[in-house]
Amino acid sequence: MVNAMFKWVTPNQLTLTRILSVPVLLALLYVNNPVGNFAAFLVFFFACLTDYWDGVLARQRGEVTQMGKLLDPIADKVLVISSLIMLVWIGVAGVLPTILITAREFAVAGLRSVAATEGIVIAAAPGAKWKTVLQMLAVGLLMVHHSPFSVPVHVLGQAMLWIATAWTLWTGYAYFADYFKRGH
Repeated sequence: MVNAMFKWVTPNQLTLTRILSVPVLLALLYVNNPVGNFAAFLVFFFACLTDYWDGVLARQRGEVTQMGKLLDPIADKVLVISSLIMLVWIGVAGVLPTILITAREFAVAGLRSVAATEGIVIAAAPGAKWKTVLQMLAVGLLMVHHSPFSVPVHVLGQAMLWIATAWTLWTGYAYFADYFKRGH
């Protein structure tokens, strides 16, 4: 079923689609009105789905590539962090959680680079996939901050952003603990 649905699409094409959706998403958020923000949410939602489907396809087809291993986490970070920065700019996301999430992502990427030069592979931390899901959920809620149907989406988004931040920092700690546990 999945292969039939995505017969002509490769996992890396889905990942690149996620990256290429970012300028469209940011332009829609820049408009900062209910229609533009909802359109941005739809683009963001589609981009988040590509994160799921590229992994499913790569595993099912045996198409896990070095390029995919490199691009997939970069695509996630570009999507989430650029969205958060734009949401801060339009006054919807908090500055502190955005800085903490961004700093953690850079710190873990740096740690993994240092470890790689030492021949050490640091596997994904337990809960790392949930980190991405929580970040994406928070960003998605903040995009529709105009409270459709009298639902306090902005308040839910702000709360979810802090939950995502806490989880992000916890998984970041796990990476560093794993590295230093090896005697570094």
